[in-house]
Amino acid sequence: MTTVDTAPSGLSDFEHRAQLRRAVVASTVGTAIEWYDFFLYSTVTGLVFAKLFFPRSDPLTGTLEAFAIYAVGFVARPVGAAIFGHYGDRIGRKSTLIATLMLMGIATFLVALVPTYDSIGSWGAVILTVLRFVQGIGVGGEWGGSVLMSMEWARTDSSRGFIASWPQFGVPCGLFLANLAVLAFSQMSGENFLAWGWRIPFALSLILVAVGLYIRLGILETPVFTRLVTERRVERTPILEVLKRQPKEILLSALIRLAEQAPFYIFTAFVFSYGIGTLKVSRDFLLVAVLVASVLSFVSIPLAGHISDRIGRKKMYMLGAATVGVFGFVYFGLLNTGSAVLIFIAIVLSLVPHDMMYGPQAALIAESFTGRLRYSGASLGYQLASVIAGGPAPLIATWLFGTYKSSYAIAFYILGCAVVSLAATAAMKDYTGKNIAGEYE
Repeated sequence: MTTVDTAPSGLSDFEHRAQLRRAVVASTVGTAIEWYDFFLYSTVTGLVFAKLFFPRSDPLTGTLEAFAIYAVGFVARPVGAAIFGHYGDRIGRKSTLIATLMLMGIATFLVALVPTYDSIGSWGAVILTVLRFVQGIGVGGEWGGSVLMSMEWARTDSSRGFIASWPQFGVPCGLFLANLAVLAFSQMSGENFLAWGWRIPFALSLILVAVGLYIRLGILETPVFTRLVTERRVERTPILEVLKRQPKEILLSALIRLAEQAPFYIFTAFVFSYGIGTLKVSRDFLLVAVLVASVLSFVSIPLAGHISDRIGRKKMYMLGAATVGVFGFVYFGLLNTGSAVLIFIAIVLSLVPHDMMYGPQAALIAESFTGRLRYSGASLGYQLASVIAGGPAPLIATWLFGTYKSSYAIAFYILGCAVVSLAATAAMKDYTGKNIAGEYE
């Protein structure tokens, strides 16, 4: 059976505006909470996990092992996209988003309880890997639903880039909250951070999940899905159908993300192991710098989404990809000066090229898929990038630096990702300002 919370027919302009605001808030807050959970793991990996779960390995090997578990979450994201994409196109955006939030929150809370190597040996790493996989499944289903919940309530075709950028806004919010929590408990626990301080931010996830559930339970289903249910056009097997009908769009959606996602996790996860191990700067210094970078993204992500409504989604995205390809060299050049001021500037500015792509990205991908397959198609395309970009990025960066003894090898890796994304973006259709109803519904 297909179920949906149907919106009243003939909503007034005022009511539609109110629902749009609620949908945007619910999507943004819920996404921020889910990304808090995911980024919290990313942040702590470089600071804690190698020492606590792989103490017998040398520092480089231990870091690689810790980032390997970290990468498991990215492998799981396409699995989550397939599972929740199916249900998002079958039973609705709202119900699916509630399920992803609960799954992610519970898995994150349980990370706080995992015993270390000293307590149960290698089983601690095994449990951590399982929980990371569950986290990946949860976040894999979250993105598509949160974007559609906002975008499908848009009142005009000319504002989809801006509206769809707000769930993307949840990423810097989650990054900010995760780094703030780690910084706060790093200060509070001091020398006991490795003993218990790192666990508290994971435990706090339950409180955030309760807030997110309260907000999401109060929204209506989107008009697009409601109409599909009313007209009995809900697809029985959306995942299989979108793979058959729109494989090119799925592949291109994944490839355009190389320039956005791989550098992002180098700038926000790998930087901790590189900064502490190579640059010899403090943990708290790096946390504050990433915090400030995430605050800057509060402005740059929605601004990039808005600009894409004016100059076109593809043009804005390709501008961002070209910028990040060059910025990798600037970034490591500044880091390697050893100057605290220049290191801080490099980290703070590192997310701006990313945001130039991430702002318009939600609309660029979601607009490419027909309405009855949109959750499945957009989620699959978006999350497949996690396997080839986000997950391996810190591992590849660690290996490149260990092999070539130069951070510029990582900069060339970022440039290669940018070239692939530029080519993939050029091959996509641009639906900026166009009606995506009709054959696309």
